[in-house]
Amino acid sequence: MSGANAPEILEAYDKVRSDKDETNYLIISYAAATGDKLVLTGTGTGGLTELATKLDPSQAQYAYVRIEYANDTESTRVKFVLVIWIGEGTKIMRKARVSIESGEVKRVLGHHSISVDARDKGDLDEKDIVVRLRKAGGADYNGGRG
Repeated sequence: MSGANAPEILEAYDKVRSDKDETNYLIISYAAATGDKLVLTGTGTGGLTELATKLDPSQAQYAYVRIEYANDTESTRVKFVLVIWIGEGTKIMRKARVSIESGEVKRVLGHHSISVDARDKGDLDEKDIVVRLRKAGGADYNGGRG
């Protein structure tokens, strides 16, 4: 169908999930202005901050990112986030199709703690996302302070 399970996407997904690889995000984009074919368009090691700079405001894209944060002075947690990006300049029909087509991406990139629907770079603030991850994880060793 969409190509979300293409070998290069699955390989990048495995790298992001691996503790032995520095890759910590991937970006999937539509191959053309119409249609549902997806292609891997980027990977990187700069985390959510770098990822946010790579998303195209004129497109709908999907991203998968590894986030590490400290629970307390003794431990670190690793969580994964699926980003469903619909840039402000995305065409109306593409926006409408994302709600249907994102299901396949969620299935292929299945191991994520939260999904973030982002419309602009401000929706990808790491502090806000870590607060959501802590709430989703059920254990907040930071006394509710995020």
